[in-house]
Formats: sequence, structure tokens, C-alpha cells
Amino acid sequence: MNGTILRAEQLQAFYVLDIFGTRRVIKAVDGVNLEIRENEVYGIAGESGCGKSTLLKALYGAMDPPLRLIGGKVYYRVEGKDVDIFSLRPDDVKKLRWEYISYVPQGSMSVLNPVIKVKEAYRDFLESHVRGKTRGEIFEIAKEHIAALGLPPTVLEAYPHQLSGGMRQRVTIALAALLKPRIMIADEPTTALDVVVQRGVIQLLKSIQESLGNTIILVTHDMGVQANVADRVGIMYAGKIVEEASVEEIFGNPLHPYTRYLINSLPRFGDKGTRESVPGSPPSLIDPPSGCSFHPRCPYTRPICREQTPGFFEPVAHHKVACWLMGER
Repeated sequence: MNGTILRAEQLQAFYVLDIFGTRRVIKAVDGVNLEIRENEVYGIAGESGCGKSTLLKALYGAMDPPLRLIGGKVYYRVEGKDVDIFSLRPDDVKKLRWEYISYVPQGSMSVLNPVIKVKEAYRDFLESHVRGKTRGEIFEIAKEHIAALGLPPTVLEAYPHQLSGGMRQRVTIALAALLKPRIMIADEPTTALDVVVQRGVIQLLKSIQESLGNTIILVTHDMGVQANVADRVGIMYAGKIVEEASVEEIFGNPLHPYTRYLINSLPRFGDKGTRESVPGSPPSLIDPPSGCSFHPRCPYTRPICREQTPGFFEPVAHHKVACWLMGER
């Protein structure tokens, strides 16, 4: 088994807002524990608004107001030692990100400048991170990198608006892989793309992970994408991880009622029946329910579900689930 490359302990990241003089605290990530391994694709899945993107920001150390670290630790495994990124100085965190971890945010236009060509974006990126290279050498590096990932060299001469949404997303992912990071974080990289274009983006992520042998943390609510690319999956609900297992276990033996709904809502070839989605609506992260956050929507609710938050049970080896039903078993 590969060693742990990133670890989170009781991670809490809240948005603290002042709305018309009233303080509001949004518990976007509330007590998350994770161990992510070297050379794996770790998927994080769940409904919109469950805290997935905020979890990625916290793992990346991008705690910009109004997002605050309330508690917990995030450790990177660097040269055989665990480094708590929240204990480092800002300059050291920035240097560690350049050399160690990259981030692909939602929407390629938040990365690519609309008024400069893609090759200029590569130039600006490399001039910021690689010293002692001429402009000609930088463009050669960009060409070689684009070619190695199977993208057409013409993209370098294009402005972002001249590229399709899928091609812009692939250019953004390629840019994130340029310095060969040990960890790549990708936040909804296939959102708003049709299924054919999604396939190209997924294939690019797989190609990068196989060639670099690095770790990819992939957030998407699309369970079909998770099934195609992830090695392990963490299911997130209301700021917490409620189930974690290999992708085969998650899809073949989902244990948490919420996970079952997510899996059962997927279309199946030849099945023309109505798919059953999760009943009700996601809870407010300002005032989440007591006990298990899923209990207002769960058909198997017990009194203990309303009163106490379940810890993790492990009914099957390496398959963890936070549900009192597993405790009854």
C-alpha cells in the first residue's frame, strides 16, 4: 500500500459573515479526517453546497476571508516528514505550493487571462516559478508540455475565448501539471461540459496521473466521473465525510443511506424505470440538524440519529461509514 502524502485531522473551516450587523457562521467543513495516499486518485462526491470546494481550499491552505480555519491540522508529507501547512509562514506556504501541489479551480476563465494568448499565460507562469530561462526557452518548454499531453500546438497562439470550453479546461489542467506537482487538486473539472468533452478531460487527468505518478484529489458531484477515474471515494454531506472506500466498494456495496441514493439515481443501460433521488433538501450549514445531519431525509432514522453524531464504523476492511445503522449491525 502506498504511503500517506496528505493528512487532515479534525479539520474545521467556516465562513464567518457579517450580514446587516448579524454574525453568521457557515460550517462548510466540520471535523473532517482524511488520509490521502501517494499515486492515487481520491474522489470527493456529494450534492452541491455540501462543502466539497471549501474542503479543497482548506487542504490547499487557501484560507482567504471570510473563510477561516476554526480547528484541525493539514499535513503534507515532504521529504519524509509531516509538515503542518498552517504552522508555516506565508512565504514558505507559497514556495511549498509551487513545488509540491497545484490547484485547478472551478472554471478555466478564473485562471486564463482573457486578453492575452495562452502562450503568454504559460510565459507569466514560468517566469514566476522558474528562474534563468529566456523567453524563447520558456516557449519551447510550453510547446513540449502541450505536445506531451496530446494537445494541439495551435492552442498556444489562441486567446481563451477562441477555444472551446473543454479545450480551455484541458489547457488549465495542463498548466497545473507543468511543474510536475506531487499533488493536483481539481475542483469540478468537468462541470458544464457535455459527456464527450468530459471524456477528454478525464483522459487527460488519467494521463497526467499515470505519467507523473502523482496524487490527484478530484471533486465532482458526478458519480459517473468518479466511477471512471477515482481509486477511492469520500462521500461528503453537510460538511462531513460520511463514507469512504475504494471505488469498487462504494459502487458495489454502498452502506450509508445517502450514498445509496446517489448511486441509485444514476441511469442504467436498458433500465427505463424512474430513478429515485435523495428526498428533501440539503440542510442549512448555518444551523445544521442535531445528531446525524442526514436524519431529516433518511428513511431509517432512529432516536439516536437525532441525538448523537455517529463516528466511523468499519464493517468491511478499509470501508468506513458514519451511520448508526452500522453500529446496530
